Amino acid sequence: MIADRRRRRGQGAGRAASRASAKEVRDLTADRARALALTPVSRETLARLDRFVAVLLAWQRRINLIAASTESKLWTRHVADSLQLLALEPQARIWVDLGSGGGFPGLVIACALAETAGARVHLVDSSGKKAAFLRAAVRVTGAPATVHAARIDDFVRSAPEPIDVVTARALAPLPELLAMAYPLLKKGARGLFPKGQDVAGELTESAKCWKIQAGLALSRTDPDARIVVVRGLEPRFRPAPGKGFD
Repeated sequence: MIADRRRRRGQGAGRAASRASAKEVRDLTADRARALALTPVSRETLARLDRFVAVLLAWQRRINLIAASTESKLWTRHVADSLQLLALEPQARIWVDLGSGGGFPGLVIACALAETAGARVHLVDSSGKKAAFLRAAVRVTGAPATVHAARIDDFVRSAPEPIDVVTARALAPLPELLAMAYPLLKKGARGLFPKGQDVAGELTESAKCWKIQAGLALSRTDPDARIVVVRGLEPRFRPAPGKGFD
């Protein structure tokens, strides 16, 4: 009898959570429409993105995947902001997203590339909880993504295949980001790094340590933001053996 009551309570809680998730998804309808106007996608991609958003909202109650203040603008602030990177490298097939966290931009990009032959997105995050979320989201969406629960330094030094594009969002200041991505960039990967209004200062700081071949692309989602497009990168000095830039 006690077991039956517990089971009924568990079932009731599950239904309540499902109702709450459905309500949250409905509340995002207007923001979803704005995002799709900024970054249109196919019907198949939209279906995958809808499933991704639903699973993200469910997991958001357990672990912090996005800032609570951005939940009401999840589609424009996070989904569209991620999708816009695809137009900058339309021929790229193999992507790496460093510090994937809530799946932005990597898992969103994977959802959009699901119908593209040979596409693969590597999602790298050292947090076990976030890696578990990413694996759940990959299962739900069927996106062509592989989750790596690993330190960024370890992954970039032994990437499993040649990489076309490396990206990261809200992970670190640009000088640190370039150091993290350098093992991939020096092998020919391009870098796409969304940045806010302080991008000019970050580029100035980066230039003290790096010779950068880079440009700035306008953001579709934020008039003050830019995307740093890195085509080439060399250190201005050579570190001592074993001290980095491997």
